[in-house]
Amino acid sequence: MRIEGGVYLGRSIEPEWLELKLANRHGLVTGATGTGKTVSLQVLAEGLAAEGVSVFAADIKGDLSGIGASGTEKDWIAKRCTDIGLTDWEPKKFSTVYWDLFGKQGHPIRATVSEMGPLLLSRLMSLNEVQEGVLNIVFKLADEEQLLLLDLKDLRAVLAHVAERADELTVEYGNVSKATVGAIQRQLLVLEQQGGEKFFGEPALALADLMATDAQGRGRINILAADELMESPRLYATFLLWLLSELFQELPEVGDLEKPKLVFFFDEAHLLFDEAPDALIAKVEQVVRLIRSKGVGVYFVTQNPLDVPDKVSAQLGNRIQHALRAFTPREQKAVRTAAETFRQNPAFSTEEAITQLAVGEALVSMLHGKGVPTMVQRTLVRPPEARVGPLKPEERATLVNTSPLAGRYDEEVDRFSAFEKLRGRVVAAPSQPNPPPAGQAPSSGGGFFGGLLDGIVTTVGGIASTRTGGPRSQTVGEAIIKSAARSAASTAGRQITQALVRGVLGSLLK
Repeated sequence: MRIEGGVYLGRSIEPEWLELKLANRHGLVTGATGTGKTVSLQVLAEGLAAEGVSVFAADIKGDLSGIGASGTEKDWIAKRCTDIGLTDWEPKKFSTVYWDLFGKQGHPIRATVSEMGPLLLSRLMSLNEVQEGVLNIVFKLADEEQLLLLDLKDLRAVLAHVAERADELTVEYGNVSKATVGAIQRQLLVLEQQGGEKFFGEPALALADLMATDAQGRGRINILAADELMESPRLYATFLLWLLSELFQELPEVGDLEKPKLVFFFDEAHLLFDEAPDALIAKVEQVVRLIRSKGVGVYFVTQNPLDVPDKVSAQLGNRIQHALRAFTPREQKAVRTAAETFRQNPAFSTEEAITQLAVGEALVSMLHGKGVPTMVQRTLVRPPEARVGPLKPEERATLVNTSPLAGRYDEEVDRFSAFEKLRGRVVAAPSQPNPPPAGQAPSSGGGFFGGLLDGIVTTVGGIASTRTGGPRSQTVGEAIIKSAARSAASTAGRQITQALVRGVLGSLLK
């Protein structure tokens, strides 16, 4: 069923739908295990993509991966279509790109250490306040001395560099102890063992690749394989928070559009808030509140509505509530809390209905008109048109290999950065370089670009011409050197810009 300007969700006493122009008012999908949350998420993703809205969703159990394959008509689907009067259901597959931080079940997603910044890294490594302060000094020193922080070996090298200069830096920046640096290095080792080294590096993710459309104008559905990632829950939560902050940072203000640019589904949302300090929760609430003006909708998916703090939950206008169990006092409190968040319907008790919902049935309340929530309704959720359930490994591999992004992110690039620069400085330290031969122009060495050029000339091994005097054509080696220098200059400029942005966003992610 097609609803102009909306996404059809199912039917209560009337059709229920998500209004596209209010989809950036965020949402919440909750319910106990096995009650149909994943199907509701898939229905939302399909409907949004069909209307040209891009989607990003974490796939915790692999069940959502089937959205890239056509569905099959089954008895339960035929019955549900009959029950809700849906006559135009047909199997479809959607333009889907599969991602995986570890690069096993999709294209790898990478970010540079500099893009992540010291605040999120501190949370990722569970650093205390003192250690976080030293990490901020590390980033400041790297910015000032043009030490590019791209991957974890760059960060480790700069940490060692800071430890060597601890006495000097203490005078300028405040107390920097080798013991604190050592503690950070130990936490960095833990992060590496959890697979963090696969996430940090280049090529870094371009956000535009998450917001593309296919040839039919349908939004691209981005599926993050998170089954293995869930073994490192802090990495999972910090990655998604980083992605939200990057969207907030890079996207321009657009106000309220007729439909959002991207809808972001944050599954297992409790992982973001577990043991999170009040300051972080307040800043997450601030990001969620402000990011809607960038054309991004954020939907939290979790089992218990109590998993989402009140300050954040208050920003979530579109709600789908599946069944909850109410055996323990905490579960009974969760039912009461969930019931109180809906605009009450005099036709039934919301609190009682939550415990009586069948699989595939939900309480639905969406924002309509001028942003007013509809009365809660017991709704039969429509069946998805794509496959319900996971892809086979060979099917996923085929879709990854034929993806429009195939080859763009698959091979890691290790460019000249802080690790190489500091290692080169250590090697060159014992003796002064020999003077240039008579008649030969001195090297441009020294500083950032000098180290870069020296390193690349060594790498190309004599391809660059040393002929002097008179006009001549540029050699292949010189072209390589100049291209690399321009790339490094661009990266250095970008890192300086990011340092400024981190200062501005500090209030959002501290």
